[in-house]
Amino acid sequence: MLDSIFKGIFDTATTQTISVGNFVLCIGVSLLIGLFLALVYTWKSRYTKSFVMTLSMLPAVVCAVIMMVNGNIGAGVAVAGAFSLVRFRSAPGTAKEIATIFLAMGAGLIAGMGYLGFAALFAVILGIVTLIFNYFTFKSTANSKERILKITIPENLNYTEAFDDLFEKFTTSHTLTLAKTSNMGSMYKLTYRVSLKNPRDEKKFIDEIRCRNANLEVSMSLEEVNICEL
Repeated sequence: MLDSIFKGIFDTATTQTISVGNFVLCIGVSLLIGLFLALVYTWKSRYTKSFVMTLSMLPAVVCAVIMMVNGNIGAGVAVAGAFSLVRFRSAPGTAKEIATIFLAMGAGLIAGMGYLGFAALFAVILGIVTLIFNYFTFKSTANSKERILKITIPENLNYTEAFDDLFEKFTTSHTLTLAKTSNMGSMYKLTYRVSLKNPRDEKKFIDEIRCRNANLEVSMSLEEVNICEL
């Protein structure tokens, strides 16, 4: 009775079917692998609840799909095409998040093919490598002297020349990336990408800008911060 419930309506005598026990076993192992990868990812990393939930369930989802393909080449090609079109919302995500997603998909694929031991071993090895990289702090190759400078000025100030001498004094290079009006056109907001000669002079640089822009808002940051959830 149980076999008839889980038998596909398109199954034939020559079709290899998956038993309920094997299906549950593969899904269970995949869920455990997903939970392990989620725990590894959350150690010393910033994360969101939705991403951790996705990472926990992704191996089981891939495993189920691969088991249903069950050696059918045409279905396998269709599944590969479907996975290539998947986008996790519209947020691009970081390189680490994308790599972790591929890791979870790879473990689920191996489990779906029936190699549960290899799937667990694959997850453990890559999980240990991830923990090692999370434990050690690597110095960024980004230029520590580069800054994003935002200046608010009154509309009667000619921004094309107003700060040239200060840029020459405190920076090795500067580029105006954005200029827009604000407050009903009574002010301009300027965004520059600058490279400081000496990062210790940052406060002095800002103070001298404030003397030029009527003490309006000035901000300086390492990079543009775009908060988006994967």
